[in-house]
Amino acid sequence: MTSTNTPIITVKAPAAIGPYSQAVRTSNLIFVSGQIPINPATGVIEVTDAAGQADQVMSNIQAILAEAGLDLSAVVKTTVLLADMADFASVNEVYARWFNTEPLPARAAFQVAALPLGAKVEIESIAAVPQTQL
Repeated sequence: MTSTNTPIITVKAPAAIGPYSQAVRTSNLIFVSGQIPINPATGVIEVTDAAGQADQVMSNIQAILAEAGLDLSAVVKTTVLLADMADFASVNEVYARWFNTEPLPARAAFQVAALPLGAKVEIESIAAVPQTQL
């Protein structure tokens, strides 16, 4: 069985800052690389608080999924990385505004030693392509 992996690329989300794709579709799954709060229009992190950064991260994820013809309701799993677990509550509040329909994605959250470019939040996600779009 041969699998075709297709990169998903959009200018509406930040360009990769390393040797990776914004997202990759394989079969019925889309793996969205960890997104940090870079504003795609300016190429820099503009917001300093964790909640504002989480909002930009979610906007970036949404833009990548839109390029694939999906929205956040297709997300089945996320991993939230925080530079400081003290930001969990404020990030969770933003997260809940973006993911607000059932079923909610499965999720893990971790505090890490550091994130790229000094970000406070990074989120990666996996989305499932509906059967009607296969």
